[in-house]
Amino acid sequence: MLYLVGTPIGNMQDLSPRAIEVLSHVDLVACEDTRRTGLLLAHFGISAKLVSYHEHNKASSGSKLIARLKEGAQIALVSDAGMPSISDPGEDLVKLCIEEGIEVTAVPGPVAGITALVLSGMDTRHYYFEGFLPVETKERKERLSVVAETSVTTILYEAPHRLLKTLSDLSAAGMGERRISACRELTKKYEEVIRGTVEEVTAHFEEVPPKGEFVLVLEGAPKNDAKRKLSPEERRNVILDLESKGLSTKDIAKTLALEWGESKKALYDEVLEMIK
Repeated sequence: MLYLVGTPIGNMQDLSPRAIEVLSHVDLVACEDTRRTGLLLAHFGISAKLVSYHEHNKASSGSKLIARLKEGAQIALVSDAGMPSISDPGEDLVKLCIEEGIEVTAVPGPVAGITALVLSGMDTRHYYFEGFLPVETKERKERLSVVAETSVTTILYEAPHRLLKTLSDLSAAGMGERRISACRELTKKYEEVIRGTVEEVTAHFEEVPPKGEFVLVLEGAPKNDAKRKLSPEERRNVILDLESKGLSTKDIAKTLALEWGESKKALYDEVLEMIK
């Protein structure tokens, strides 16, 4: 039996009684970082044999774990924080177990993305989990395009040293005026949720250096985004029509940013160039 055991994302007391019981009795605990998991287990007085299972050794370690499971071993799989298999190599081990007819069960625990979602104030009825954006430019642009067109709340994970780049990329992809919640240090002493538009949150973290792991909860695309994209000539006609009604450059940019889901700053420059 493979147990997928959810572990705390910050506050140690979020480890459930059932998780403690399972971790205390299994033959083996597979984890990303044996030192980190060792500290967690020690906190609860749990003595267990630990083995490393992470992104860089999942092929070799996974085959060994499957062999032990076939022999009848009871193994718990944990991630460094939260539920294994969520933005985590655990999904590969689960697939192998299913292919081999090995029973898998879950011991639910905290999930950073869901915790941030309920704190965000965004629509929680429908949401999309993106996790970490790719680092490679081409694939990253493709995923950003998907996020830009997604009409439901989107959940993203990001490291502190890449946060400003990701926020900048969201703005460049036309999402600068979207509402976003940047959640850090969830369930810990210095838990913080910064809310505003993408551009406003970017400005905040340009002043206050990002610290801690982040979950970004992004507002979905306006329904109008699902419509056919306007041609350059059609965009020009819309802008000139608003200008003929007496709207200022700033007001035109603000109006169209909300309607088109694009960056207010970029639209301001476009309008300025068009009606100068």
